[in-house]
Amino acid sequence: MAFDLAIIGSGGGAFAAAIAARREDRAVVMIERGTVGGTCVNTGCVPSKALLAAAEARHVALSAERFPGLRASADEVALAELIEGKADLVAGMQQDKYIGLAAEYGWEIITGQARFIDGPALEVSVADGGTRRIEAEHYLIATGSAPWTPPVDGLAEVGYLTSTTAMELKTLPESMLVVGGNYVGLEQAQLFSRLGARIDVVEMEDRLAPAEEPEISHALVHVFAGTGICVHAGTVLTRVRLENGQVVADLRDSHGHTRQLRADELLMATGRKPVTDGLGLDAVGVTIGERGQIVTDEQLRTDTPSIWAAGDVTGHPQFVYVAGAHGAIVVDNAFHQAGRTPDYHHLPRVTFTNPQIAAAGLTDAEAQAQGYDVECRVLPLEHVPRALVDRDTRGLVKLVAERDTGRLLGAHVLADGAGDVIAAAVYALHNQMSVDEIGELWCPYLTMAEALKLAAQTFTRDVAKLSCCAA
Repeated sequence: MAFDLAIIGSGGGAFAAAIAARREDRAVVMIERGTVGGTCVNTGCVPSKALLAAAEARHVALSAERFPGLRASADEVALAELIEGKADLVAGMQQDKYIGLAAEYGWEIITGQARFIDGPALEVSVADGGTRRIEAEHYLIATGSAPWTPPVDGLAEVGYLTSTTAMELKTLPESMLVVGGNYVGLEQAQLFSRLGARIDVVEMEDRLAPAEEPEISHALVHVFAGTGICVHAGTVLTRVRLENGQVVADLRDSHGHTRQLRADELLMATGRKPVTDGLGLDAVGVTIGERGQIVTDEQLRTDTPSIWAAGDVTGHPQFVYVAGAHGAIVVDNAFHQAGRTPDYHHLPRVTFTNPQIAAAGLTDAEAQAQGYDVECRVLPLEHVPRALVDRDTRGLVKLVAERDTGRLLGAHVLADGAGDVIAAAVYALHNQMSVDEIGELWCPYLTMAEALKLAAQTFTRDVAKLSCCAA
């Protein structure tokens, strides 16, 4: 049987494409060699945020004393039960939002390894040892990404964790060394810290969250220090070994100084790489780039006209909402020659620490590099009523604006609920609003979103001299 669209992978990009194609009554087949649902539901967004929410609940109990008159406590964590509950949540969402959805829309999911052969066509090695030949008008590679670790002496022998395997631990370690200070490492470090482990974080760059504004990185170090997480920035892991059941890590900082750390577990959170192994891409002329990504044009088409790619495997920003957008774009371009291209100008990002990190648009440095004459303001949360009543003023809002016009170029937030605040900033960026306009908009009082309005007002007034509910 010939299909209109054959998809390799079953994550967000794959499902978005399949749904879009089935809405047009096109024949779709999907091939998955692992677990249906891809990274997000199985090993990424859903399980990690579920565990972070649990850790947050424990932290709330242990930090209740910040409110006068409250006393609370939390027992030791039964990690095996917590992991089992996470697994139940994942299984339910996998069934409802992936396997069941495919059945409802009416496309087949084949379990097996797909490999391109001349045609182009796909040869699928299925579980019973046989093969199936799949021919389609168009093919979509949506195989995602997987944890990547750099070469470190002794790493293969110590049994290190990745962000995937760390979320399957059944016993909480007393101590953990997290290598990597970007979003995955930050979330995992705080997760296990709040569950009760002693955490050290090692980051090769000179600050945590190196892609974020320096003010946010600096504030985050103080947040981590306040909860007992020790940060080693500007430091590289040079060698690891096992000694008396613990990992012994040799570190070297940017000044050449060395030291050792010991931990019960080593978590490598050093990035992710596109998954392209075993696909036989050479046989059909699909190019792999220097970072292991599938090379496409702006419309997500590979060098072979009938083969497309979507999501993490393209080397584009690694967010499930990017993958989902890619899937829909591919269907429009493949079947309607729509010429659509993804637009990342105002793409938001969120790191689910507490407080959260969220950003959209340009950083100060990026704006200057693009030739803008910029003006920036930083609003500490001590000036935000919502933060005051929550008894938690850790964080800030930084806005980047064009000096002459006041047009907002970027918004950067470290705050509880920053992910929701940044959604409002995306709309302001999309509509090319000025900070003056943002500062005069209606905003409900005692919401964290008000921090965006107050930050905009700092361009023209001293918000410290406003009444707490003055506009």
